[in-house]
Amino acid sequence: MEMQNITLSLPKETLLKVKLLAVQRGTSVSGLLRAELERLAAQEDEYLLAKQRHLRLLAEGFDLGTQGRMDVTREELHERS
Repeated sequence: MEMQNITLSLPKETLLKVKLLAVQRGTSVSGLLRAELERLAAQEDEYLLAKQRHLRLLAEGFDLGTQGRMDVTREELHERS
């Protein structure tokens, strides 16, 4: 995989926290950010696939076992006892 450098500006306080976090995880700031950005991109891909799958299911509809008929009226369904 070809790599490309980027420039990132962060508040100093945030950068200090990120450096500490990277040391605690045994990696570099670059490695930490790369892993998190890859995770975020993969999460977005998974979301889009799930959304497409669910939209397809909604478009196809579901068999509710009624063979397309309703033997009860809306009023009967919402009747209060």
